[in-house]
Amino acid sequence: MSQTVGGLILAATKALQRVGVASAGRDARALVAMSTSRRTDRLSLELNENVSDAEELILGNVLKDRLQRKPLSQIIGKRQFFEHEFQVTSDTLDPRPETECLVLAALAGPVKRMLDLGTGTGAVAISILAARPAASGMATDISIEALRVAAGNAEQTGTANRLDLIVSDWFEKVQGKFDLIVSNPPYISKEEMNTLAPELSFEPRLALTDEGDGLSAYRKILDNAVNYLTPGGRLLVEIGWQQGDLVSQLFKEAGLEKIEIQLDLDGRDRVVLGQSSNTY
Repeated sequence: MSQTVGGLILAATKALQRVGVASAGRDARALVAMSTSRRTDRLSLELNENVSDAEELILGNVLKDRLQRKPLSQIIGKRQFFEHEFQVTSDTLDPRPETECLVLAALAGPVKRMLDLGTGTGAVAISILAARPAASGMATDISIEALRVAAGNAEQTGTANRLDLIVSDWFEKVQGKFDLIVSNPPYISKEEMNTLAPELSFEPRLALTDEGDGLSAYRKILDNAVNYLTPGGRLLVEIGWQQGDLVSQLFKEAGLEKIEIQLDLDGRDRVVLGQSSNTY
């Protein structure tokens, strides 16, 4: 007897629950939609429809990946972030909902020429430029593979003509000045890495940890940021929820002013921001 859409969702949900996937129901629906070429938002209307043997086989293959804790975004190849859908691969960090706080903080002020350090998928830079059609920017990454993904995402969102992508180790190849610099750098300490969700083992380790205390990237950024900010320009970085005071102190030591810590939707420290002096 042919399996139904609803039957596949139920079976996949139970399988994912058995291995401890917290988002089992949501992930099951996404995988069934992908395997049967259906829209996720229409699955509830098609629960009693039969699926083919080929579609069931496809689900079995992608479900196997998810059971091994491969991130859903890498399996389906995309992730919804802010106002757009972004291509995601194993060469990039999966854009997370909490990082939208960084975008919102950036958009709370003026943006003419922005710089995104360690751009990955390009999600942060692209989201900012898409919301500010008159702005332009530069985005860097040490990984050329990640920049290829970012380039595709920029083309898809219509921001490619306003975004320069360069291979650079932080500020190494950056030229010019910017009224906004943003970064979501690797801020997980080496000690913390072993305590994290198994999905993170599929993401580029270089984008997650500095193999140290989790603050090395902030030190490198703040050693140079003032030299690349216009007078009154803003620097915004995403942080781990326990790093607010430490990163704020680094901002202060770098000579930045109007330093703030902003919270995410869970009430945890998520973004530190500061401004350069209006006069040099």
